[in-house]
Amino acid sequence: MSELLHPYDDTYFMKKALEEAEIAFDGGEVPVGALVVVKNRIIGRAHNLTERLNDVTAHAEMQAITSATNFLGGKYLTGCTLYVTLEPCQMCAGALYWSQISKIVYGAADTERGFTAMGTSLHPKTQVVGGIMGKESATLLKRFFIQRRNLN
Repeated sequence: MSELLHPYDDTYFMKKALEEAEIAFDGGEVPVGALVVVKNRIIGRAHNLTERLNDVTAHAEMQAITSATNFLGGKYLTGCTLYVTLEPCQMCAGALYWSQISKIVYGAADTERGFTAMGTSLHPKTQVVGGIMGKESATLLKRFFIQRRNLN
């Protein structure tokens, strides 16, 4: 019954981020997908494009931030939530800090390169929720890297 009252929860939006990650996977990109949401409306949707654009900064989060700020017509994402299938890296966490995003929800933890492991600080007002659909996100990443190893 509660699902009927609140269909737009963190799991709902993480499923949409996973759809973006699948697009990245199909395009030969590390499968990370991201959304920026405000008031249950998706205003930024992206996936990794580092290979396609030959740009190390073209992470899903960076693309989603750019899309969302263009939609809003301003550089701050207060009142917005980022949904991303993998814990943001240090670079993306820095951009999220400056954007003043209100909430970050991620799927799989990145114990080697994630912002937590790197000791990177987020904006003091940013809420963080990890592990939403983390198993599904991690499985997709593992599948990608197994496939990549088998091709080389």
